[in-house]
Amino acid sequence: MSDPTDGEQKPHLFKPGQSGNPTGRPKGSRNKLGEAFIAALHDDFNEHGIVAIQTVRAEKPDQYLKVIASILPKELNVNVNDTDAMTDDELIERVRRLDDTIRPFLALAGEAGADGGDRETTAH
Repeated sequence: MSDPTDGEQKPHLFKPGQSGNPTGRPKGSRNKLGEAFIAALHDDFNEHGIVAIQTVRAEKPDQYLKVIASILPKELNVNVNDTDAMTDDELIERVRRLDDTIRPFLALAGEAGADGGDRETTAH
């Protein structure tokens, strides 16, 4: 009899590409809890969302900013090396597109100020 610790590999129970459950999991079984949670969250947000956001902004601005930071994109890639070949009109259009992308996030951050007031933004 061989010792299982002698370095020999145990035979595989299934062939490559074969599963122990050939029929797979029932469709939707894994997602039922997630779908129910999302539905409940959606209903709660529809009923209390705006008030809850305003309350958190006023009473816990640090948590409010954490939520904002968590939904911001991790990276914003801006390639400035190719701007030498751009016309003035192309540069202006690029700045406008960037402004359109960033402005909603700046507005949210402005709303999270300690005084709770809105900051003015000026269009250029």
